[in-house]
Amino acid sequence: MQTGKPTIDEKDLAILRELQRNGRATVREIAAAIHLSPTPVHERIKRLEQEGVIRQYAALLDHAKVNKGLMVICYVSLKQHDRVAGGKFIQSMQEMQEVIECYNISGEFDFMLKVVAESMESYYDFHVNKLSQVENIGHVQSVFVMGVIKQTHQLV
Repeated sequence: MQTGKPTIDEKDLAILRELQRNGRATVREIAAAIHLSPTPVHERIKRLEQEGVIRQYAALLDHAKVNKGLMVICYVSLKQHDRVAGGKFIQSMQEMQEVIECYNISGEFDFMLKVVAESMESYYDFHVNKLSQVENIGHVQSVFVMGVIKQTHQLV
């Protein structure tokens, strides 16, 4: 994988838009949509994968239909802020299946977590028996998502 910033032109952006819209689109379908022949589309996709522009392909699931209908945003502050303490917290978050996103943020809190659970009871169990047991947790504030207004993974 290359480390520099890749050069992306309008055709690359068009390919990326098509793949974000439908990750299962074939090279031929993408080629037809962006008015380019299949061979250069295939070569561009491979280059975008190798350069790390395309990190992975995934299926986006309906939270409620997989019994994870409760979404909670957790703001977490740590007691200590050294590299070792932060690293241990990050490792703990990587291991918790309920945590689907974790961001290091600025401001009053150190991290923002996006957590999914089956119910309020299962979230309570997660909060008390997993999250609160993580070493170095200072304060946790939970915000319950009442409804999703916009949720997209499309960047271009």
